[in-house]
Amino acid sequence: MLHPLVVDLDGSIISTDMLHESALRAFRHHPLDLFRIPLWLFKGKAALKRILASRAEFDPETLPYNLELLSWLRQQKADGRTLVLCTASDRSIADAVAAHLGIFDEVIASDGLINLAGKSKAELLERRFGHLGFDYVGNSSADLAVWERANRAVVVNASADLAKRVETVCKVQQVFSRELLGLMTFLSVLRVHQWLKNLLLFVPVVAAHQLMVTDNLSTLALAFFSFSLCASAVYIVNDLFDLESDRQHLHKRARPFASGQVPVWMGVALAPLLLAASLILGMYVDGHFIAWLVFYFLVTCAYSWGIKRLVLLDCLALAMLYTLRIIAGAAAAGLTMSFWLLAFSTFLFLSLAFVKRYAELALQRFSGKERTHGRGYLTSDAPLIQTLGIASGYASVLVLALYINSDAVVKIYRVPEYIWGAVPIMLFWVSWMWMQAHRGNMHDDPLVFAVKDKTSLLCGLAFAMVVLIGTVGWTW
Repeated sequence: MLHPLVVDLDGSIISTDMLHESALRAFRHHPLDLFRIPLWLFKGKAALKRILASRAEFDPETLPYNLELLSWLRQQKADGRTLVLCTASDRSIADAVAAHLGIFDEVIASDGLINLAGKSKAELLERRFGHLGFDYVGNSSADLAVWERANRAVVVNASADLAKRVETVCKVQQVFSRELLGLMTFLSVLRVHQWLKNLLLFVPVVAAHQLMVTDNLSTLALAFFSFSLCASAVYIVNDLFDLESDRQHLHKRARPFASGQVPVWMGVALAPLLLAASLILGMYVDGHFIAWLVFYFLVTCAYSWGIKRLVLLDCLALAMLYTLRIIAGAAAAGLTMSFWLLAFSTFLFLSLAFVKRYAELALQRFSGKERTHGRGYLTSDAPLIQTLGIASGYASVLVLALYINSDAVVKIYRVPEYIWGAVPIMLFWVSWMWMQAHRGNMHDDPLVFAVKDKTSLLCGLAFAMVVLIGTVGWTW
């Protein structure tokens, strides 16, 4: 006789915790809920789960499911076993997941009064199926109380220590091991590869021909790490707020939080620690750097909270975030920000922001979607975004040409005529970036893509050579 198979939800069928995700969604849509949560918790954990579940909708189709476990459960169902979903999550969440999966014969969940976890779950299942009258699929130490009363255990995503403890209280039928968090996962959480964008802090000293000043290099190195830690904190917050959108994206669904590889509570704990470390480092940087760092953080928070859902304003905000790195670099080095550099940067980074958005729209359009999730665009807007982006990119080259023809160039370049070679190089590079986006090759941030792209690197080398020759001269 086959015993009913009782299956846990959080951490077992799905690689996340719905209480944590419900709290995040509620906070994103209703920020003041952060202060209400302690009051709701006084009513009991089950009541808190019910309130949070009602504060924001979720799509069960996009959750990070344990596909290996689901495949096994479907086989058990085909073999004639009764499958019961039993979870501490609220009933509304459990019903939605069960309806989506379509494999469960019964759903048991927290009802707003009783939090169905640990001992409460164990007692209910024993009353429902009898002592040793069911098999149980779980993942946490709280499930030990259930396994003590179960016939057999199926252990999912548990540590080696917990798996051994389960063997002491119940016969283990099967173990679905979890993927250990390694260094690469941690680096992916921090988005260390995105730190390359913070090299923009060095642009002002390069443009002012003061790169080799030792004080500037040491100060900018400190500013670089301060900015990078702040950026990582912001990326984590953005990933946590964008869970649903990322899970519907062809590439972003593999991100650590969206895939469930890293629990969301870890991100909530890590982000403020990174921000604190960033501010501490920033306080040791000269000038008004710390003010620009705080302003950058506030703009990124505004972007994550709502600006990224506003058509066109999102790209303007992205361009501002790029440009703020250059402004912060100038502040750290004690340099006055050049009008020409500011104008050139604004138009160029606006073009790159449009590249980023166009690539996303094109991908969504290819997938047959008419509207992007979490954004204000229609996929049919892609051609217009492409036009605006190319125009902005060419405007940045025009600013560069006007700068080369200005008196400022004569003062800092020995042979300013050679600097004109930068204009065709930039025209080619801007066109090349848009060509790659048009062909569907732009799967990363444009600046990160450029660092990996051989053609872009050759353009950068050619640009540097032209500037060097214009600076020191050329002997024929």
